[in-house]
Amino acid sequence: MTDHLSQDWLTPAIAFAVSVCGSLLGLAFAARARRARGAALWQWLVLAALSLGGMAVWSMHFIAMMGFRVPGVSIRYDAFLTLVSGVTAVVVMGAALTMTIRRRTLPWLLASGVLAAAGVVSMHYTGMASMNMHGAMHHDPFYVTAACAIALVASTVAMWFSARLRGAPAIVAGALVMAVAVTSVHYTAMMGVHVLHPEADRAGPPEGSTASDLLLPVIVGLFVLLLVCSLFLMLGEDEERVDYSRSGADAPRPRASAPTAAQDYTPRHGVRPAPPAPTDDVWRRPRR
Repeated sequence: MTDHLSQDWLTPAIAFAVSVCGSLLGLAFAARARRARGAALWQWLVLAALSLGGMAVWSMHFIAMMGFRVPGVSIRYDAFLTLVSGVTAVVVMGAALTMTIRRRTLPWLLASGVLAAAGVVSMHYTGMASMNMHGAMHHDPFYVTAACAIALVASTVAMWFSARLRGAPAIVAGALVMAVAVTSVHYTAMMGVHVLHPEADRAGPPEGSTASDLLLPVIVGLFVLLLVCSLFLMLGEDEERVDYSRSGADAPRPRASAPTAAQDYTPRHGVRPAPPAPTDDVWRRPRR
């Protein structure tokens, strides 16, 4: 049987920290996407989907699986299914973000929450299917249902955060809430996992890659993603600053001073002053 309490605290802490970073970047990019138009809108949406789906959800799941152990059972991972689970999380999260940012209504918010929850649950169980071991894995229906319910609520809240939060304090608080929700979905689902040892011992480990073989590409990918996201955030701040030297129309105009009494006064019976003579240099034909 599986002993879920045998995990140390370091692996869940690292997984939670990665989820916080991904949620923070994703919410920041979503805030930029709400103010953007045209090609810039899709640029911020892609970065938000990579941050939320790839880092906050999938990377958190993969790192948390590093601490999953079954006594006496060797675990290997199918690299193709592991990649499919990551792509699923990014694509579905991108579609959900597009729905909730472009259509800011309650029905679209609920629909995007359902779609994002389906993506999170599909990602998790696709990642679980990528595990190869000499033993039978079973999922308790109660914990599967609980994980789906938490994913639905968490995804809907995440879509609301993406469409509503403004300002750094609100985004940081939203990132913490999202990381707690994503972590709760993963460990709730893992509590329902039971592995039964095979009746006969099999020689040799199962097919697939070890966790350490896949860990290096994940770390390199996370580092590159953080670097790219940080670069886009810095460039985005420079683009959003108002440059008054480019256009005179955008520059603040001085307030017109109120007319004085002397300027507004016109004598009632006096002679009106003659209009000023033209100052142009155009030759005029003299009158006879």
